[in-house]
Amino acid sequence: MPGSATRTPRTPRTGGARSAEASRGALPWLHRPLMSQWLLVGVTVALLAIGTMMVLSTQSVTAAARLNSSLVSAFSLQLALTVGGLCVFAVAASLPIRVYRMLAVVALVGAVLALLAVPFVGTVVRGSRRWIGLPMGQQFQPSELVKFGLALWGADLLARKERYRLLLHTRHVFIPLVPVTVMIVALVMLEPDMGTSLTIMVIALALLWVAGLPGRWFGAMMVAVTFLVTVLAVLSPYRLERLVSFMDPFKQSGDTGYQAVQGLYALASGGLFGVGLGSSREKWSWLPNADTDYIFAIIGEELGLIGTLLTVLLFGILAYAGLRVASRSTDPFARYAATGITAWIIGQAVLNMGYVSGVLPVTGVPLPLISSGGTSLLTVMAALGFLVALARHEPEAAELIAARPPGWWRRLLSPAPGPRPVAPRTRLAPPRGSVVGAGRGLSSRRTRSARATGRRSRVSTRRGRP
Repeated sequence: MPGSATRTPRTPRTGGARSAEASRGALPWLHRPLMSQWLLVGVTVALLAIGTMMVLSTQSVTAAARLNSSLVSAFSLQLALTVGGLCVFAVAASLPIRVYRMLAVVALVGAVLALLAVPFVGTVVRGSRRWIGLPMGQQFQPSELVKFGLALWGADLLARKERYRLLLHTRHVFIPLVPVTVMIVALVMLEPDMGTSLTIMVIALALLWVAGLPGRWFGAMMVAVTFLVTVLAVLSPYRLERLVSFMDPFKQSGDTGYQAVQGLYALASGGLFGVGLGSSREKWSWLPNADTDYIFAIIGEELGLIGTLLTVLLFGILAYAGLRVASRSTDPFARYAATGITAWIIGQAVLNMGYVSGVLPVTGVPLPLISSGGTSLLTVMAALGFLVALARHEPEAAELIAARPPGWWRRLLSPAPGPRPVAPRTRLAPPRGSVVGAGRGLSSRRTRSARATGRRSRVSTRRGRP
């Protein structure tokens, strides 16, 4: 553990509202006050629409076997999840920021308690005990809530320490964020779930980077994470086989490399424009977990290279919007929270698209907003709604929203009222030609010099000097 050496004050790597002149560039419309909000809303709706469409297309083959019903039941379930996600998104976007700060510790503690209960009441699915059973045959995955809880709690913790200038000491950057993250990763690895553990590490590393961790310590953290992931992969025979098959999946296409090879076949067979929506051949029991882990391969097969590039572009816009909120926010909590949530969603998307395309080893994480899964969808929608709330609290955005005419729907979409900034007192200029104006207008250098000369003459007279 690092010592308690005091670091000299330094400017944060991210944060601070930029001036209007500096933010203007070749695309002035991109720097409008509410652009972050509308980018987040537009990208969320677009990714959610693609996800709903692709999940229905993928589950159309196995709907009767999985739900003992027709495609209508699968459509009803996915439609209910989509509507529920939109409701969660709207509620999360309308909540005041202070509510999130109050619930930060509660959310993390509740998620950790649920993780502790998984080994005792969890259900085993595909060899992993990650889910807790719910009524009506549904399941709940506590590790998804841990991501949101860690991002909120870490942001609130670092914001409080920055307020009291404790982040100038390196040990305060690490403690207790790093020990809590290690504990959470240990609980998740008991399930086991390597993909979620990597995502949690990404959130913690993003928070440490924005907190201003020195480069040498951040490099040491990266080396430690790499060493830990390598050890966990080597000690588990199943993960070691995945790592070996990643080097040459076609060499073991009939065993551990089967899923990776089928995913590459799906991407390759799509071509430029794809085989058509709903016309995938790999989803007919050829590609395992086609609606969850490998749904990006089905997008490539049915929508082609155009569909995959569109998906990557939407996640790129989401990354830009999240970092835009972080860079334009003057509140430290908003800066840390926006960075942590953006790193979580984009990091998880990169992991998923990376192993589907053969660039990274298979980790089994879902593609946010697109893969099937109720807990993941609702949690990501709540996090994106929180990002929208942070976007409306940007200084320029809050000023523009406050200046709008009142209305119930504007009050619903407006940020919570906070302390109004005290405007500096300005002295009004008196009308020209008035007596007050003439008296107060004698502020020239000649007048001030005459007054000073008069004061010196009066002092000299009192002392008896001529």
